[in-house]
Formats: sequence, C-alpha cells, structure tokens
Amino acid sequence: MIQSHPRISKAVIPAAGLGTRFLPATKATPKEMLPVVDKPAIQYVVEEAVSAGLDDVLMVTGRNKRPLEDHFDRNYELESALEKKGDAERLAKVQESSDLATMHYVRQGDPRGLGHAVLCAAPHVGDEPFAVLLGDDLIDPRDPLLQRMIDVQEQYGGSVVALMEVAPEQIHLYGCAAVEPTRDADVVRVGGLVEKPDPADAPSNYAVIGRYVLDPQIFGILRTTEPGRGGEIQLTDALQQLAADEKAGGPVHGVVFKGRRYDTGDRGDYLRAIVRLACEREDLGPDFRTWLRSYVAEEMEQR
Repeated sequence: MIQSHPRISKAVIPAAGLGTRFLPATKATPKEMLPVVDKPAIQYVVEEAVSAGLDDVLMVTGRNKRPLEDHFDRNYELESALEKKGDAERLAKVQESSDLATMHYVRQGDPRGLGHAVLCAAPHVGDEPFAVLLGDDLIDPRDPLLQRMIDVQEQYGGSVVALMEVAPEQIHLYGCAAVEPTRDADVVRVGGLVEKPDPADAPSNYAVIGRYVLDPQIFGILRTTEPGRGGEIQLTDALQQLAADEKAGGPVHGVVFKGRRYDTGDRGDYLRAIVRLACEREDLGPDFRTWLRSYVAEEMEQR
C-alpha cells in the first residue's frame, strides 16, 4: 500500500569542502566551480534537483566560496554587454544559471564533516523530508535517480540512500550498506551502514553514492552524533541509527542505481567525466570523437 508523506520540495547541497585533491587549482577557486566541459560542476547538480521538482535549494558553503553565489546571481553588466552585441545565445546561457532555482546559502563555519554540513540546513528545512545532493557525483539527466528516490520515500517513508554495486576492493572508498531485498527490484531495505570499511569487514559491495532523501528526524540524531571516522561527524553514522531503530525516524531504504554516473571527486575520474560528456554533446561530440580516435590510434602506434 502506498503511504502518504509530505511532498519533498527542498534540496541541500553541501559545498564547504576545501578541494585539496585539486590543488593548486582550488587554492582560490571552489572545486565546485571547476568546469565540466563548459559548465561548472555545481550547475549540473542544481539542474538535477530542479528536474526532480526541487527548486528551493540551500547551498552549505564555507570560506572562499563566494563565486558559487555569484554564479547563480544576476550579472547585469555582462548581460547588458551581450545584449548590446546581439549575442542572444550566450545571453541565454548566462541567464540560465540565475533563473534555475530559488537559491539560499548558509556557511558551515568549521569543516566538521558531511553530517555537520547537513545539520547546518536544519533551520531552513524545518520539519520536512528533504534531498541532499553531493557535488562530486554527477548523475546523467537521462537516468532520473533523484526522482526515483523521491518516489520511494513517498511510498515507504523514512529515508532513502542511493546505492551502487562496486568491486569488493573498492568498497573501502565508500559508505557501505547491509541490505535486504524488497518487492521492488531496484529497492532494498537497509539494515546497517558502515563508513569506508575494510573489504574483509564490508557487509556487502553496495556503496552509498552522493544522493540522499532524508527524514527530518536525522537532525535530532546528528546533534548527538559523536565525531567518527576522520574525526568528523559522519552522515553515515546517523543513518545507521535510523536503520537500527525505525521509531527514531526510519526505515532506511536504498535505490540501487545502474545508470550513468560521472565521478568528479578524483582527478582522473574528473578528466574521464569531461571526455564522456563532451563525446555525447551534439555540438562537440562528432569532431571531438574523431580527434579522440586519431589521438588514441597515434598513442597505440607509438607503443
């Protein structure tokens, strides 16, 4: 039976990280503003939220993150210059980001982990379920993962995490879920969560990726969650409490994602994401694929 739960309308995007893996590029530029082809990574994430019907977006920022706010604000001088030139195409691209959603911002202050960043959203979210989108994971718009997660939350209540099967030797890089099947092929019941376990101790090879739909009871748990792995307040630890005690705000379910995901949190994967997205663009793909084939062929010949 489909249950009735409050409709989700708000998205939270934690964006306070220092981006140390991309130094020196991120010394003065937020990692979320690094371009993926011709748009900053953070714009893809906001577009995903809006596509799922969430046009009330709170971004949790930190020091040196002002360019994020500027990107989603109006730039009247640039717009005026483009309008005078009659450059309607570029004018539309500039205005697109400022017209996407109703944007709000709050500073995290001390970088105390993802759980603490989510807790910073409590005054804005209030007593409603909400979505959390991490900027390192870009989900292809042809694979509407977030919308599916919202549907599952409306059906089962509680919280929903996005899961993806990974190679056992890679599970130590992720939060890991212990799961049980449900009547839906792509939905599992989450019985427990472990943050970055050793492969020998992992309960499964289901990794938590950067999309969550959370019950507001998570805030009360986060307020009392002690720092965990890395000395940070881990969202995984709070979700573990929800999974273990349904009365605390559970249950917790997982949507098993098998679609297209672009990982921009690692330098190598960031480059691969740019190549994949460029290849699939109608305006860039044909010429770029031709060049790429030629380049690879030359490299193979030299070896």
